[in-house]
Amino acid sequence: MKILLIEDNMSIVKGLMYSFSKNNLHLFFKTNVKDAKEYLKKNKDIALIILDITLPDGNGWHLYNEVIKILNVPTIFLTAKDEEDDIVKGLELGAEDYITKPFSTKELLARVNKVLLRNNKKSIIRVKNITYNLDKAIIYKDGIEIELTPLELKIINLLFNNLGKVVSRNVILDKIWEWTGNYVDDHTITVYLQRIRTKIGINLIETIKGIGYRIDEE
Repeated sequence: MKILLIEDNMSIVKGLMYSFSKNNLHLFFKTNVKDAKEYLKKNKDIALIILDITLPDGNGWHLYNEVIKILNVPTIFLTAKDEEDDIVKGLELGAEDYITKPFSTKELLARVNKVLLRNNKKSIIRVKNITYNLDKAIIYKDGIEIELTPLELKIINLLFNNLGKVVSRNVILDKIWEWTGNYVDDHTITVYLQRIRTKIGINLIETIKGIGYRIDEE
């Protein structure tokens, strides 16, 4: 997992290179806009960018707007400025976070880990020959979309959002009440799950006797 630091202060660069390596994070660095652009052209597997606003040959805001934002790489802005307007500007441009100099390396690492964790959540989940798109709430079998009713999709979505965890029957009952405003009982849940299983056509949803249901990661 590559993290790119764009910063021209070599004292900061050396300190962060050491601290990140001690925390098993692969940090690479560039010291100006030109080199950063070249690096970004050749490396498409960057998980996060830490970007200084003031660079010797340009402006970090412009670099973000013209290149990084288009690449959709999560970015934390680094700057010596602490004016509220600058913070707002960075966040409005689409930055994940913003930290001002001087800063604690420990704090920056915490923010980096938070961003990586947030952006590492899977939006496409594959189990056996089933693919589920969390963002679009669409389920496929062997690449072909499976037609489910809106309520069936909500139940599947609930199970996939809790992948590897048991979702109790009571939770599903409460959710159906929340979604539809209709009272349902245990038997109704059983019927819904049978319909979903029939449409999916494989043993995807495991019944945990007396507790609830679970979809397991492979």
